[in-house]
Amino acid sequence: MTGSPPPPLDLRLHALDATEALAGRIAALLRRGDAILLSGPLGAGKSALARAIIRAAAADPALDVPSPSFTLVQSYETPKGMIHHYDLWRVEPGPDLRELGLDDALSEITLIEWPDRLDAYTPVDALEITLDPRPDGERRAHLSGWPDRLHRLMDQP
Repeated sequence: MTGSPPPPLDLRLHALDATEALAGRIAALLRRGDAILLSGPLGAGKSALARAIIRAAAADPALDVPSPSFTLVQSYETPKGMIHHYDLWRVEPGPDLRELGLDDALSEITLIEWPDRLDAYTPVDALEITLDPRPDGERRAHLSGWPDRLHRLMDQP
């Protein structure tokens, strides 16, 4: 590798099954220490994508995965390791993030909605996904990061 980051991926997600297929490809590549940062406006599908990643990593399509909007974090034991799903919508940036166990969670697998709240806590080498809903119901996904694996997302079944 030359050391330069791979070009970002821009994907069209026509329906929930396309989102779930992307989640399955992401889950297949997950490893301890990974952080996935999910950005986009309200209703963009961040929670749906996080839910699908967790279910795929757990190999349980019926797993109950509630949104952590009010609890701020939900944790799941999976064959890939412990996954922590954060929703930082109601959190102010700063030291309070430590109270949510973020320091320890980042050594495992984390999915973080509203990562702009992380400020200095933003993990390096995270997979960054920005979802952009379109008026026709389609979603666009812009993926960057994961310099050692981003290109492999499209190689997964």
